[in-house]
Amino acid sequence: MSKRFKTLIEYSEFVLTRVFGTGVETFILWICSEYLFESYFWVYIFSPVVGFEFAVMSNFLFSYFWIWGPRIKNKSFHNFLYRFSLFNLSSITGFLVKMIFLLIFERIFGWNVVYCNLVALLISGLLNFFLADMWVFRNKKSETTFTE
Repeated sequence: MSKRFKTLIEYSEFVLTRVFGTGVETFILWICSEYLFESYFWVYIFSPVVGFEFAVMSNFLFSYFWIWGPRIKNKSFHNFLYRFSLFNLSSITGFLVKMIFLLIFERIFGWNVVYCNLVALLISGLLNFFLADMWVFRNKKSETTFTE
């Protein structure tokens, strides 16, 4: 199987699982913004952080055990925590990019936070894939189970 085809499959799986994570995040964001909070800070800053944390755990579990799982030769608790730490750092980077675009869209278009979040996720999603693929779950020769 060619490297491009494997990357395309991984990206397709990534998109599929991120749709689920986006559903988790959007649901939590909706609950927070509709029922729990009213002020700008709590709705447009704090609520996306809460939704993000729920989505990160969902996305990492899918990534570790399904998408890039075959790359991980030695799955251990230490390996899980190490990769989860890297995943959180890459996710925070993607989150900051998402928040910048969310706030830009809110200022420019005046959209509801849920709509701003969805559009910003499209932009930050590409960054998240490349960070996960090249940094968190990089294909090291010593860890790989793929053969070229």
